[in-house]
Amino acid sequence: MAKQEIRTANAPTPVAKFSQGVRKGNILQVAGQVAFDPATGAIVGTTVAEQTAQTMKNVQAVLAEAGATLDDVVMFRVYLTDVSHFAEMNEAYGEFMTSEPYSARTTVYVGLPEGLLIEIDALAVLS
Repeated sequence: MAKQEIRTANAPTPVAKFSQGVRKGNILQVAGQVAFDPATGAIVGTTVAEQTAQTMKNVQAVLAEAGATLDDVVMFRVYLTDVSHFAEMNEAYGEFMTSEPYSARTTVYVGLPEGLLIEIDALAVLS
């Protein structure tokens, strides 16, 4: 079974040698997305809430290109640059979680390029 690259103009273009998403069989891995505007490449927002919303929109765009939705995601990994941003991120993230059962999620704290406060990747299982 071959890997299939998932690529869309509705999410930021990778700046290194990786795909926005990869599907193999019914498994879809969405690469870590950040708060870049897909059209301009500029960071969207200065707060973690604003950046979480844009990041989730970018994740949704890659999912959609593969024929998936947030309901197909079984695991999110959230990478924050500051532990004090957790509550604000959690509230903004929660606005995208509209149906149960909710996906599993792990949150870790990392360094990201200047201006970026959050990165999110997703693992989905498709029908």
